[in-house]
Amino acid sequence: MKRLMPSPPLSFALFVIWLLLNQSLEAATLLSAALLAIAVPLITKGLRPATVRMRRPGVALRLSFLVTFDMLKSAYDVARLLLTRRTADISARFVQIPLDMRDPNGLAVLAMIMCLTPGTAWGEVSFDRTTLLIHVFDLEDEAAFIALIKTRYERPLMEIFES
Repeated sequence: MKRLMPSPPLSFALFVIWLLLNQSLEAATLLSAALLAIAVPLITKGLRPATVRMRRPGVALRLSFLVTFDMLKSAYDVARLLLTRRTADISARFVQIPLDMRDPNGLAVLAMIMCLTPGTAWGEVSFDRTTLLIHVFDLEDEAAFIALIKTRYERPLMEIFES
């Protein structure tokens, strides 16, 4: 069964999304959904990183609430800055953050956090995965920002993926 369906959650999601997009439960739609649900995970199996083992689900849940809060707060802060400051008064900069985390899944989650949080954008990670380049919309204290990323996001992600 694992050879036919290497990723059951992905297969299920593809099946459901196909049905929703077609807005039909006809036999042809169900058959094409089933074929996609089987074929796409098989074709893309080599593109996915190693299997994820979440070691601390409680930390992951706490991190998801923290990220949601940070995204909402950051959206408010960015909107406030855009509406109240002149462009010349906003100090947008690139910041290099030294990384201790090496797990590709943890780095992927960190990339998503940075890209989804208003005011920050993932620039790149060095080839040896030791440095992360982030663009920050308005940066006042670089050292404080680096410490924030490392303690608020990197440390919990390391607990989840590398412990």
